[in-house]
Amino acid sequence: KEKRLPVVVARLFNTVGPRQTGRYGMVVPSFVKQALLGHPLTVFGDGTQTRCFTYVGDVVAQLVALAEEPRATGEVWNVGNDREEVSILDLARRVVARAASRSPIELVPYERAYEEGFEDMQRRVPDLSKLRALTGYEPRVHLDEIIDRVVAYFTSDATRL
Repeated sequence: KEKRLPVVVARLFNTVGPRQTGRYGMVVPSFVKQALLGHPLTVFGDGTQTRCFTYVGDVVAQLVALAEEPRATGEVWNVGNDREEVSILDLARRVVARAASRSPIELVPYERAYEEGFEDMQRRVPDLSKLRALTGYEPRVHLDEIIDRVVAYFTSDATRL
């Protein structure tokens, strides 16, 4: 406000796509790499926590739309996918199936994976009603296709594993 800059704030929810490394808790590329290597997929907690995953191309399209829309200025916008909420355990199962892997799924208690007192968010689903009203946004790439694209990225060059 002070400098009269046209600022738009976007809150991104679990953005996924090829070229992600799996660092910093990026669960889809981490699971895909584990599945392709035949390693156990490590699911923290009991796996019932749910998330929604958004393809990076869908996110980029919305960032451009927000940048070009004068009514977006000065507002906060959730950008993500609210159409396919999935438990982390089910995500692991889908990755194993789509990667044609025989990897087992290993549940790792939080106390073994994190510092004492760690609490995970049980459910993380964005409210996209405001974004839809402004831009008509609908996520186009579904979770299975996201997984397939990440699998293809890693299998196209084994040095990425």
